Amino acid sequence: MSLFVIADLHLSLGCNKPMDVFSGWEGYVSKLEKNWTRLVKEQDTVVVAGDISWAMRLEETYEDFRFIHSLPGQKIFLRGNHDYWWSTRAKIENYLAENGFDSIRLLHNDAHLVEGYAVCGTRGWLYNAEKPEDLRIVSREVGRMRASLQAARTAWPRAVPIVFLHYPPVYGEMACEGILQVLEKYGVKDCYFGHIHGNQASRRAIVGDYHGIRMHLISCDYVQFTPVLVR
Repeated sequence: MSLFVIADLHLSLGCNKPMDVFSGWEGYVSKLEKNWTRLVKEQDTVVVAGDISWAMRLEETYEDFRFIHSLPGQKIFLRGNHDYWWSTRAKIENYLAENGFDSIRLLHNDAHLVEGYAVCGTRGWLYNAEKPEDLRIVSREVGRMRASLQAARTAWPRAVPIVFLHYPPVYGEMACEGILQVLEKYGVKDCYFGHIHGNQASRRAIVGDYHGIRMHLISCDYVQFTPVLVR
């Protein structure tokens, strides 16, 4: 069994906000389906690291979730900045159960054990946050990151933690120090993130070693709409 990751699907099968209008995104749903089906087996797991659906309300995600559910493997969702449909955990899990989307789970203030690895993560927030409201959100996300890693350590003390974020914890010369400090404290060696799109923006993304942590950009367009093998 393998663990994969991809971020920023930006699906809009149930609403009118197609990504095909952007350069490089033409026919992206078909590309994603083809690549996912080619690589991922039913026994595998795929982390979907935020910006999953353009839907504004939970009930509008039906077609997007049905599409994802139809793809091979188990899926673990974490929230992105454009996931406006994200509600309480109970409401989302009830919605998934009511619609038979039993291949989808949430990563929210907790962790999952996959093939001996602890899947941890949260949304994250702006690496250049300065406004009071942004600082409050950063503080909350740091707490969620800590809670996720601690949950993993408590439940599976021998499991190697792997972190998945939506926002990059470092970008260019800017860094979200709170998140990075938590990753360092818990001995995280691999961090996967999305959010960054386009050739210009991706050039500023930190990919590779950063103070002992391997950084991986896995935005859908950056990885050519192909799930990335983690382990």
